[in-house]
Amino acid sequence: MILFARQAPVSLPDAHERASDLVQRRRFILLSMISGSAALGFPSTPGVSATARRRVGTSDVRRHEQRLDVLRHMDDQVGSGRVYAGAVREYEMITGTLRSASYSESVERRLVAAAADAQRAAGWTAYDNGAPHTAERHFTTAAELALRSGNSEVLANTCAFWAIKCYSTGEPEAATSLVETAHRYGTATGSARMTAMLHARACRAYARAHDARASDHAANAALRAYDKAVPLNEDLASLYWVNRGEIHQLLGSSALNLGRPDQALHHFGQAAMFSRSEAYDGEAYPRGAAIYEARNAEAYLALNDLDAAVLVARRAVGHMGGRDLRARERRAC
Repeated sequence: MILFARQAPVSLPDAHERASDLVQRRRFILLSMISGSAALGFPSTPGVSATARRRVGTSDVRRHEQRLDVLRHMDDQVGSGRVYAGAVREYEMITGTLRSASYSESVERRLVAAAADAQRAAGWTAYDNGAPHTAERHFTTAAELALRSGNSEVLANTCAFWAIKCYSTGEPEAATSLVETAHRYGTATGSARMTAMLHARACRAYARAHDARASDHAANAALRAYDKAVPLNEDLASLYWVNRGEIHQLLGSSALNLGRPDQALHHFGQAAMFSRSEAYDGEAYPRGAAIYEARNAEAYLALNDLDAAVLVARRAVGHMGGRDLRARERRAC
């Protein structure tokens, strides 16, 4: 299997694309491999000459990692359309280095993990722009690379984002399988915040599958796990967006899916009650805030409270501020 082939940018959006049987089969085989492996394997990369012209080290890898971190934050503010092309270009730069340079095994692992994270970002932003079939290909490649790299954080994050795509496009069972896989590797990171986020994702997947009991269990587990989280600035950089308010927003959306508007309103209310560091930050994530306010309004409508629904809907419009909300946002899915 060629993992480092050049990938041409795709035309976005293609909202009517569906994952083909071949792509779904690839996902199934990959998840079977991941779930059945005793440990993350890492075969050496073929085709790299010991006499390559350029030798790269940790400083080179760090630059790729820093650019990927910038892309994550850009997605929050400028949207996925512009970030997709950046993620594809970053992947091509990293894999170009893997093909042409020489490096130590530890540097190789980090380069492959960075390539995986670039593919994860491309998968998310493709989905966010209405191209689920393209997203599926990126996510599958990301998982393959993460598996090779031995990086549990990247693999857990990849599966978590992949799950959003699945439960949002009518595949809740696939989403639950992905979240269960993510849990295995998320636990290996030692981050309670990661565990809480994955339980919240599981809550969403089970709610989309109309499994109320499993969704409730995951919701309680998410809150329990978050109680053990270290301060945000001491945690994994990829989890910069996860706080207690974020968890409550996800649980509220799940309650709404299960036809429980009262419970949804409770969680939405809780999301705004904590200190600034723990409350959902609508200013930092305006698209997500608008979507959450719309769901809040939906819950009020379900309870026939029209005045409250109108008030909240106006707040949603205020968050939009001229932004294009046709694309979804990670926080709100």
